[in-house]
Amino acid sequence: MLDSLYQRIDGQTDDLTDGRLVIGISCNRKDGGSCVAEPYFQAVVMAGGAPVLIPVTTDTKALERVVGMLDGIIFSGGGDFSAEYLGEEAIPELGETDVYRDEYDFLLLKLAFDRQLPIFGICRGHQLINLAFGGTLYQDINAQFPGTTLKHSQDEARDVATHDVTLLPTGTKLQYIVCGKAKSGGRRNLLAVNSFHHQAVRMMASSFMATAVAPDEVNEAMEHPEYSIFSVQWHPEPMAVAGNQTMLNLFRYHVRQAALFAKAKALHHRIITIDSHVDTPTVSKSFDLGRRGGDKVNLPLMEMGLLDAVYMVAYQPQGERDKESMKKVFKDTMACLSMIREQAKRYPERLGIAVTPDDLWRFKHEGKKALLLGVENGYAIGKSLSNLQRLKEVGVSYMTLCHNGDNDICDSAVGKMEWGGLSAFGRKVVKEMNRIGLMIDVSHASDQTFYDVLKYTQKPVIASHSSVRALCHQARNLDDDQIRALAAQGGVIQVCLYKRFINLDEDKASLSDAMKHICHVIDIAGIDAVGIGSDFDGGGELIGCRAANELIQITMRLIAEGLNDASIAKIWGGNLMRVMQTVQNVASH
Repeated sequence: MLDSLYQRIDGQTDDLTDGRLVIGISCNRKDGGSCVAEPYFQAVVMAGGAPVLIPVTTDTKALERVVGMLDGIIFSGGGDFSAEYLGEEAIPELGETDVYRDEYDFLLLKLAFDRQLPIFGICRGHQLINLAFGGTLYQDINAQFPGTTLKHSQDEARDVATHDVTLLPTGTKLQYIVCGKAKSGGRRNLLAVNSFHHQAVRMMASSFMATAVAPDEVNEAMEHPEYSIFSVQWHPEPMAVAGNQTMLNLFRYHVRQAALFAKAKALHHRIITIDSHVDTPTVSKSFDLGRRGGDKVNLPLMEMGLLDAVYMVAYQPQGERDKESMKKVFKDTMACLSMIREQAKRYPERLGIAVTPDDLWRFKHEGKKALLLGVENGYAIGKSLSNLQRLKEVGVSYMTLCHNGDNDICDSAVGKMEWGGLSAFGRKVVKEMNRIGLMIDVSHASDQTFYDVLKYTQKPVIASHSSVRALCHQARNLDDDQIRALAAQGGVIQVCLYKRFINLDEDKASLSDAMKHICHVIDIAGIDAVGIGSDFDGGGELIGCRAANELIQITMRLIAEGLNDASIAKIWGGNLMRVMQTVQNVASH
């Protein structure tokens, strides 16, 4: 008997791991034990995934370890949410609640979202996602819904459809899953579903979109337009196991998203990923990279998002240009750089200061994150070329020539055009930066300054945090001719995630918009011309990409766009490191 059983394993000709994606399933809690109905994991297996049940515990370290092993997660159904999470007093119609499971579900969802796992919510899981992202629930539809409702808490078998829902005509993920392609226009698509609930979504969470409603207008499904998060109020798992291919397609879609995430994770483990511009040191109230706080960049976020390195800039706003002011601004810049370097001393096992591409690879192999040093605004050096050498000696590898306002080096994109481009001193700065191996950053520069730099530099230059003017007409962005000229000299534009430079309607600025900027650069100037410079903590933040842990979303999008691993590696650091190597190598000869 055992020999026959084991032959199912020993008789396999392929490798035992068939590439199945690991899908976590949250558990219910009954009679002191963690459990989940069989159709949940049967549906995952049928969809090509490998299910893992996650026991109900509020030990965050244990949950964190489990979540770190997953490629996707499903939040299952079960009892009601406690009234305290709804911000209300409990009404008599509220069913059985379990505060411990509530706490477990919220903790598990946060851990999963922090790591950007694809998330699929079912019934209670649908309600959980809505609550966690700021929405509200009806404790009981019959008691609180303003109108006549269907019988949503059915007595039928779980694989029996009890009513139709309308798929809203908005070109959603759900329409794609159900219909085979996203549809638009006025057509109302119907889908037969089951129904076993009496709590329901009342006010939908901000940024989410409704994707299905019942005939009584009770919400039946929603999704996030940028993140890989979708949820349904019904129970697709018993219908899928019973042979309903449409319901099984929900699980297949989730497994495909998990595959995308798994590929992105694997790629991040192999390549160097660099964010070329963050302002955390100069805006953080308590600069400590080891702690998670209100900042968008820190070690925990970098570790969760598999981001290898960030350029921490010592930013100086444009000020007075008298002798004393310039002396002070250089002193302040050096103090800021020292504060950044101190972080590596505080966390030597997790962090190092990188100056060269070789440093970045060394830290990668040692399992450490890297900080690179930049200076934003050449105002920091005053009128002293020797200050450039001092910046170089403490590890700075690029300097942004100006910020918002003209200085003694050049005109700014939002300045008064004092010099008509580079000043005479600015031309000397360009030459000296070339000589000592400091990368020149033309973000914030005026158009004429940009072209003057390309005229006088002997080395490729960068735009550390700029976007595409053709897609968002801002003076701070580069137009197509500038992007081509930058690329022709071997330079790179690091697309910025600052909402005002991505979409003129900044309230709608999203990761999808940023992807259009990245793809536009590739289309007009080639894959060697583009990188990423978030401007996190300096205003950089988009719907779908708000902090360092979420940058892996860009990788998932690039994979979905069909870019190969080599191209993605260039975007995430290869192009910037090429420029850095070129500038530093020439300087050493």
